[in-house]
Amino acid sequence: MVARGRTGRRGQPTLEEVAAHAGVGRGTVSRVVNNSPRVRESTRELVERAIAELGYIPNRAARALAGNRTDAVALVIPETEKRFFAEPYFSDVLHGVGTGLADTEMQLLLTLVRTEKERRRFLQYARAGRVDGVLMVSVHGSDPLPDLLAETGMPTVLSGRRTAGESVSYVDSDNVDGARSAVRHLAETGRRRIATITGPLDMYVAQCRLGGYREAVAAAGGGADPSWTAHGDFTEESGRRAMTELLARHPDLDAVFAASDVMAAGALHSLRAAGRRVPENVAVVGFDDSPIAAHTDPPLTSVRQPVEEMGRAMARVLLEAIDDPAAPRQHVVLPTELVRRTSS
Repeated sequence: MVARGRTGRRGQPTLEEVAAHAGVGRGTVSRVVNNSPRVRESTRELVERAIAELGYIPNRAARALAGNRTDAVALVIPETEKRFFAEPYFSDVLHGVGTGLADTEMQLLLTLVRTEKERRRFLQYARAGRVDGVLMVSVHGSDPLPDLLAETGMPTVLSGRRTAGESVSYVDSDNVDGARSAVRHLAETGRRRIATITGPLDMYVAQCRLGGYREAVAAAGGGADPSWTAHGDFTEESGRRAMTELLARHPDLDAVFAASDVMAAGALHSLRAAGRRVPENVAVVGFDDSPIAAHTDPPLTSVRQPVEEMGRAMARVLLEAIDDPAAPRQHVVLPTELVRRTSS
């Protein structure tokens, strides 16, 4: 006995028959089958009802060949394994991206690109059509990979941006305002000698947080003396070292804003070793509101950036770019929020 669709024809119903049954175009059915976000919910329900009534079964292999699709996206992190596993930021982004892709058929491939050789190898891999799109996290200002991918037409979305004029699609948080709110809070609690520990200044995110610190210090009546700034690289050890440098320069400092929670944790260690009590002698504020912040001694006041939401937004922007490569590039900036705890 041969199975028949509701159209009365032999064999499996076609995409065109589903479109006719639902009263929509073939492209709309294709977008629903591919879980595109660019379909109204009412239309999606109509198409899904037609698929169920006709018994249409999508042929994923045929669709992939016809559309040059691999149903895979790469998450590229240009950092070492040590930093990737040490910083909660990366796992939070990964979780958000995974959530954003959960209702699709996309496979997520995690890739660490640490050297020029690995960059060339990944670029060759992407150019060979092994993935449909690329997500990049922790991009440094000199990294050419986003532009090289864009030149090939590969849909690419960054977490953060390399410069104020970033041309590639990105999802970022408002780092300047977050830093301003941290320093404003310290000034409002009576702190007057406020230092800062920066991230690596070849990253735009670190430049923005330093800029927000400077703006807030100036608004509170302070100066722009560079001796109140020490440079870190977002690692705990750099936070320890920078805090020790600041104490040597300014033994009377009464507050410090660290551009990440991980560096703030290092600063707390150095303050404790120097016999300074937090917050009685020195108040400390970090950035990220990562799980670390709630478990330091004392618990850390921190600027919360919605990292998981950023990951979900990156996935959404990438899926839209894959579905419509001609669509304008998107620049998304999400707000931050100061979370007050005992350290300040």
